[in-house]
Amino acid sequence: MSRKEDQLPQRSSRGEVDAFLRRVAASPAPGGGRLLFALDATASREPTWDRASHLQAEMFQVAAALGGLAIQLAWYRGFLEFEATAWCSSSAPLLEHMTAVRCAAGQTQIGRVLDHAIAEHGRGRISALVFVGDCVEESPAALYRSAGQLGLLGVPAFMFLEGGDGRAAQVFGEIARLSGGAFCRFDAGSADQLRALLTAVAVYASGGRKALEAHGQAQGGQAVRLLAQLGRR
Repeated sequence: MSRKEDQLPQRSSRGEVDAFLRRVAASPAPGGGRLLFALDATASREPTWDRASHLQAEMFQVAAALGGLAIQLAWYRGFLEFEATAWCSSSAPLLEHMTAVRCAAGQTQIGRVLDHAIAEHGRGRISALVFVGDCVEESPAALYRSAGQLGLLGVPAFMFLEGGDGRAAQVFGEIARLSGGAFCRFDAGSADQLRALLTAVAVYASGGRKALEAHGQAQGGQAVRLLAQLGRR
C-alpha cells in the first residue's frame, strides 16, 4: 500500500470532471496532440491487471471525448516481447487491443519504452508519455540518459507506480524529473485517484499546460499535484 503522505485528496466529483472535459473538448489544442501510453504487462502485475486495464480503458474513452488527441498503446511482457499499436483517435481499437493483452513472465523493458518514445517523436511530435508499471530491473543510468533526451525533446514522461517498491519509486521519480514530467504512486485501493490522474494527463496532452492549469483551478487535487511537478516548458 502507498504511504499516507502519497495519497492524493479526493476533491472532484465525476460530474465536475465530465463538465470540465466538455469545456476542453469545445476548444482542442491546435493541430491536436499525441499521447503514448505504455504498460508493463509482466507477471508481477497479473493480480491487479483486470482492474488496472478497466481504469486505463476509461482514460482512452476520456481522451477520445476531448477531441484532437491521438493515442498509441504500447506494452512489454515475456521474453523481450514489445508491441505498439497504430495511432488512434477513437477509443474502440484501443479498447480492443487492451482487452487482448495478457500478462507473461519477463524482465522490465522501460528503456525500450523510452527509446520507442524518442523514435516516435522523430516521426511526429508526441505531447506526452504515460507509463504504468510496478518495478525496475534495468540499469538506472541508461534509463536516465533516455529520460534526459526526452526532456530535451519536450516530451514529459508521466510515471505511474503501482505498489510501494522503493527502488522503483526512486527511478520513476528521476525519469519524470529529467523528462520534465511527473511521478505518482497508486495502489489497488486508489481507483478514483488513478482515474483522475489519467484524466489530467489526457487534458495536458490535448491542450497543454494552459489546459491543465484550467483543470487544476477547476478540480484541484490530482491535477494540481501533477502541475506542481511539471518542468516549465
